[in-house]
Amino acid sequence: MRIQDLQGKMEEQFRNHIIGSSPLRNELYLEVDSSGIKEICSSLESEFGCSLISLFAMDERENKGHFTIYYAFAERSAGLLIVLTVTVDPSQGIFPSISTKIPAAALYEREIQDLFGLHPLGHPGGKRLVFHGNWPENCRPLRRDFPLSSRPAFADEKMEFSTINGEGVFEIPVGPVHAGIIEPGHFRFSLAGEPILNLEAQLYFVHRGIEKLSEGKSIEKGFYISERISGDETFTNSLAYCQSIEKIAGIKVPDRAEYTRVLFAELERLTSHLGDLAGVCLDVAYGFAAYQIRMIRGWSYRVADELCGMRFLRSVNKPGGIRRDFVAGKEESLIALLKEIKKELEDTVDIVMHNSQFIDRVENTGILSNRIAVDLNASGPGGRASGIPYDVRKSFPYAAYGSLDFQVPVQNDGDVSSRVKVKVAECFQSISLMIQVIETMPTGEIKTELGMLAPYQFAFGLTESPRGENVHFIMTGENQTLLRYKVRTPSFCNWPALCHAVKGNIVPDFPLINKSFNLSYAGNDL
Repeated sequence: MRIQDLQGKMEEQFRNHIIGSSPLRNELYLEVDSSGIKEICSSLESEFGCSLISLFAMDERENKGHFTIYYAFAERSAGLLIVLTVTVDPSQGIFPSISTKIPAAALYEREIQDLFGLHPLGHPGGKRLVFHGNWPENCRPLRRDFPLSSRPAFADEKMEFSTINGEGVFEIPVGPVHAGIIEPGHFRFSLAGEPILNLEAQLYFVHRGIEKLSEGKSIEKGFYISERISGDETFTNSLAYCQSIEKIAGIKVPDRAEYTRVLFAELERLTSHLGDLAGVCLDVAYGFAAYQIRMIRGWSYRVADELCGMRFLRSVNKPGGIRRDFVAGKEESLIALLKEIKKELEDTVDIVMHNSQFIDRVENTGILSNRIAVDLNASGPGGRASGIPYDVRKSFPYAAYGSLDFQVPVQNDGDVSSRVKVKVAECFQSISLMIQVIETMPTGEIKTELGMLAPYQFAFGLTESPRGENVHFIMTGENQTLLRYKVRTPSFCNWPALCHAVKGNIVPDFPLINKSFNLSYAGNDL
């Protein structure tokens, strides 16, 4: 389907609700009235096969006199992005909830309610999402008139959790402080005997106000912030940021920089997946496999050291390209290292996947059904293990991915075993991609100057992080600054999916299921 065809169908079907429309490349922007938003969103999902990938608000009272809600949908088979906008009257502060039609919208709407004080009318649950009991009721930090330097008075409100009643039902609270060095998150288990009936996660203990911090910052300082959203997704977050800025600037990034970006993105994916696989093996007490895979992960950090000397891959990207040529003169040593990693990983995987005790622990454990995965827009290995064949690198090709040969591994059982198999296969695909990049790297420049950016322009940047679909939205302000920076990492969508995958299992399996998703607290708690 072409963007013009979609535009024609939408305008014909919803002519009474569409105020204006404008296509741009593979993106369609529709301004609609609030009375038709639920019907249009439902139709996009059910009739046009689109998935809700982001939903957020903007405070535009200064220049337009209202708030605006943005609904971003992806038509993945054709690589199209459809963005709906609805205005909200500040005097009323309400907008129609679509979560009864599209379950994935529920968290976004609760987030808007917390951060902007706009009420989603008809939302089935009004519990706070971002703020806990110590945040004052009427403080809305993403409104433009809320000063960054403000220190709200401490409030004291009890946090409420869902309660399941019945004979023999009891609760186990876990966290927010955990053993080791992982970040905080509270998990409330409801059980009847051993099986878990329900799991409710309370996150945002490390909420840093990333989006508020970005307001009014320079383009360069905004990039600095993007690299610090989540430590093990540094590169793909900075790449999504760069994509947005480069679209607004209307520039073409040099081919050599685009190929180099693929190399670093796949290195980040490889090290992330190896850490996940080692963690799963450790959680089933398979010590040999855990330490063997950790050793291989250490070898992958040798690749990072050879390239840039930084395992977090910071200060590699920059809007317009990359900071310097990281590959020149290192081609032979990099390929040798990658082939060494591939051979060791092949031997290790062969041993692990033929261990009957390991297989017994991971098969039929933590099943995420395809239906729930689709409803919640589960992405990355978590979604692909449940039969969703979606990868941003294929549907919305960026950098040099459109010129490279790779497959998207998919499993259908949705259990820990499937997520392990997907990540193992993706490790080999990443190694193959990195070797392809080094062998076919074009010569030439590595960056393009941005020039001056016009104010009040906006764009989306989409990347496939190790955890899945990563969506960044930027609107520019005056004098090369950021007016709005909205980030939606894959962990935001996948945390609710994890809570569903745990149901029916026993508490000792939770660490194993959790590690098979390996979601980010910082990447969620922006």
